[in-house]
Amino acid sequence: MVVETDGYLALIEHLAFNLDVFGSDDSDTGAESVEDVVTDMIATNIMAIFEQNPELHSSVRFKLLKETDSVLADLGEVLAGVWNKPATNEQITFLDEYVALLKNLFDSAVAKYD
Repeated sequence: MVVETDGYLALIEHLAFNLDVFGSDDSDTGAESVEDVVTDMIATNIMAIFEQNPELHSSVRFKLLKETDSVLADLGEVLAGVWNKPATNEQITFLDEYVALLKNLFDSAVAKYD
C-alpha cells in the first residue's frame, strides 16, 4: 500500500540524507523522546485520515494501521541511536515535515480505494 512504493523509498532516502539533524543534541530539548514525538505525530495523522475518509472499509483501515506499524518500525531502526533520547526543537521540526510527507503518501493510497 505505502511501504512498498517508490515514494516511501524516496522518503527513507530523504531521512538518510538528513540524519545530521539527529547527530547533535546541543540545542533545546523537551521532555518527549524522539519515539514519543514520532508516535504522536503519526497517530495524529492516521486519525486525521480516518476522519477525512469515514467511508473507508474496515479492511482498508486495518491495512493502514499495519502500514503505520511498519513505518514506525522503520523509523525506529533508522533513528535507533536517538530513539529514546529527548527530541530537540530542530528534530521536531524535521519530523513534523517528514510525517506530513508520509501523510501525503497515505492520502494517495487511500484515494485509490475510493
